[in-house]
Amino acid sequence: MTGHPLDIRVIRSRIRPSEAGVALIDHLVRRFTYRDRENWLQRIAAGELLIDGTTAAPDSLLTAGMTLEYRPTDIREPEVDTGYSICYEDDLLLVVDKPGNLPTHPSGIFYAHTLWYLLTKRFGPIHLVNRLDRETSGLLLAAKDPRTAAKLARAVKEKTYLALVAGRMTEPIDADGYLIPAGSVVRKKRAFVRELPPGISGETARTRLEPVMTGNGLSLIRATLETGRMHQIRATCCSLGYPLAGDKLYGVDETCYLRLRHGPLPPEDLARLQMPRQALHAARLRFIHPGHGGECDLFSPLPPDMQDLICKSGMPRYI
Repeated sequence: MTGHPLDIRVIRSRIRPSEAGVALIDHLVRRFTYRDRENWLQRIAAGELLIDGTTAAPDSLLTAGMTLEYRPTDIREPEVDTGYSICYEDDLLLVVDKPGNLPTHPSGIFYAHTLWYLLTKRFGPIHLVNRLDRETSGLLLAAKDPRTAAKLARAVKEKTYLALVAGRMTEPIDADGYLIPAGSVVRKKRAFVRELPPGISGETARTRLEPVMTGNGLSLIRATLETGRMHQIRATCCSLGYPLAGDKLYGVDETCYLRLRHGPLPPEDLARLQMPRQALHAARLRFIHPGHGGECDLFSPLPPDMQDLICKSGMPRYI
């Protein structure tokens, strides 16, 4: 422990009406299943659970609107790649090049092993304007104050990605439609459709996909976002028949994602995936600077792991 305020992790949740009327210990066992009852009792006894700022007891009765705080001291986070780089910095903002195995924000088991934490420890309060999935590499925009963050959210003009997908894409595709629930055993998985099915709601999603080159079973494509939705490129490519290499959820077999939750994937899964992570890279970020009003246009080179797969597929190195 260094004494830095960031070193004290606080996980907060607000008690919903449907969760009221039960004892704290029963709520924890029911909602947060990564610990069993005995372990949660130990955490409560250690003073790691607070209700509205006061140390809680196992039989504390919960009511709607209460704030539950959990201050864990023993969570061991998985190893990540902390080798990010700063592409641009001034008094208002940062542009960061994120590696492919680094979560962007604290979530679940990840806290200190996130880009937000690393940047905040180094630069002070940071407001991430866009986000990338843990396994997606490339450019991220961060503001040094809330006002700049609000301006930057409206100032982005172009976000372009490079992806390696299964199949031969030979013509551009304008994917204009909607993202809807995929009906998968994985609840967060989404599907792209050009028209909404009757009775189904969805988010509008527009992506332009362009082939760059093709090889043995794979294509390198360029994906330009016109909307920014969760899993937009991954879900769109999968639904159009071009799943990303390395993608455990939207790739060749979604059950890889379920197996990964219980430990390392077996060699046969890794062979089918072709890459340890999803082959998606945020390569270009163009925005209007909120300070001087000029255009900033930044590029990130394709990382070595994607270059290696390109070469294995018989394509020339991408420059």
